[in-house]
Amino acid sequence: MSMTAHLPSAPLRARAEIDLGALRANVRALRAQAPRAALMAVVKSEAYGHGALQCARAAVDAGATWLGTATPEEALALRAADGLPADVRIMCWLWTPGGPWREAIEADLDVSVSGMWALREVTEAARGAGRPARVQLKADTGLGRGGCQPGEDWAELVGQAVGAEAEGLVRVTGLWSHFACADEPGHPSIALQLGRFREMVAYAEGAGLRPEVRHIANSPATLTLPEAHFDLVRTGIALYGISPSPEIGTPADFGLRPVMTLSASLALVKQVPGGHGVSYGHRYTTPGETTLGLVPLGYADGIPRHASGTGPVLIGGKWRTVAGRIAMDQFVVDLGGDVPGTGAEAVLFGPGDRGEPTAEDWAQAAGTIAYEIVTRIGTRVPRVYVTGEQDG
Repeated sequence: MSMTAHLPSAPLRARAEIDLGALRANVRALRAQAPRAALMAVVKSEAYGHGALQCARAAVDAGATWLGTATPEEALALRAADGLPADVRIMCWLWTPGGPWREAIEADLDVSVSGMWALREVTEAARGAGRPARVQLKADTGLGRGGCQPGEDWAELVGQAVGAEAEGLVRVTGLWSHFACADEPGHPSIALQLGRFREMVAYAEGAGLRPEVRHIANSPATLTLPEAHFDLVRTGIALYGISPSPEIGTPADFGLRPVMTLSASLALVKQVPGGHGVSYGHRYTTPGETTLGLVPLGYADGIPRHASGTGPVLIGGKWRTVAGRIAMDQFVVDLGGDVPGTGAEAVLFGPGDRGEPTAEDWAQAAGTIAYEIVTRIGTRVPRVYVTGEQDG
């Protein structure tokens, strides 16, 4: 492996190794799943904790032609950054009143509009900017979150957008929506949403809109619903080599490889007698004489406290389990008498190649989803970018 970021001379307390070669390979695998659609690499929330700019560059290198963010601030930062082609399309969708519409227009972002208030604000900003806004109308086909309701609300939004296009204030570049249950194969809402999306797109096009892209497929739909691919697929968690849901398959089932490996150096190894309490509340006491290892990561670093007593760690080639409560900065494992030595590597999760746990294992231990495990890893943990064999 070749490093793409310089390591400090001193050993790291902890590190999140980001394999950009694996990410590029994942982009290629996802493009193969939807060969007739363009691919949007969703890099919101610092690319699900992996590093937005580094992952955006790698994804574009591998063939992604769109980047997706939640907030306009995320999108504006990408547009201002070095190393991305000027013509890469960047879309953002989480707007609130008074947002930076004019800045987005001047940065050639594609902005999502879910209701009349947003269309009014973006058209006013376009007047001030003296150039049309790139607008994508979002339809609520059943998720019940963002998006415009079908029926009269959609008719009004489409009609006003057609008028704004005629005035040269907007260019409606896309029509889009989002699935509620695409990660649950066979869920009845999937077909209902897909049908409603087709109807709402047909209405908009019948009213005169000619979008460049129509899109509804997220990661699970990209992997399992080819009929939902349309012109563009939006890949988020799958881009980072994590399955959207164990029910639809493992990453390997889709040719994907986890991108992040989280590890730390043991801060202390010590021998203790039986009956010794461990961490806050003494929820764990040693069953006999043993050795304890101190892992210098805690919930301030994003390690879920809900995984106290259940979170898995690989140390010295063996799976260990968090002993007692996870604290803000550290947690303890019972080494069962083994003495790996202070500074030994503790691997919390990775691809699983070396027998280490995966993010999905931590999700199961914490009663959550793997999305949350990787996204919550905090800024105290340095990201170290490497390019591996997958980038060949």
